[in-house]
Amino acid sequence: MEKKTVYIETSIVSYLTARPTNDLLAAAWQKITSDWWDAQGGRFSLYTSSVVTEEAGRENPDAALRRHNALSDIPLLAITEAVVVLSKAFIQEGALPAKALDDSLHIGLATVHGMDYLLTWNCRHIDNAEMKPVVRMVCAAHGYACPEICTPQELMGVNEDG
Repeated sequence: MEKKTVYIETSIVSYLTARPTNDLLAAAWQKITSDWWDAQGGRFSLYTSSVVTEEAGRENPDAALRRHNALSDIPLLAITEAVVVLSKAFIQEGALPAKALDDSLHIGLATVHGMDYLLTWNCRHIDNAEMKPVVRMVCAAHGYACPEICTPQELMGVNEDG
């Protein structure tokens, strides 16, 4: 059986490689991300993009190197004309604000390349419960199936105990 596909968005690799923090929510997301990466990541074919590698290379050079190392073996999806067209449509059709261009590219990449899941901790623009129906509507209007947009906590698999 072929593995399901997962697009790894920048926030995932950022939490995966971040230094420990006293911020309880961030610490929880770091732990969940690390647990997913170690226990569940191998069940999927992972993909990312040059948008992620570019975002991951910003700011602190030590952190950027840790993020780069985590991404080094993950294939990059191409930014095609179809990706750009769909990304612009997310903004033009109200699924995302104009300032969220990189976020629209993440969703466009995962959608056009037929990913099963888009994994993210970006709940402002990408995994936003109010905006996901609009994102799905834009995808469908342009002839695409929208990937399931979720956090690592939501993609932990099925527990044998039910």
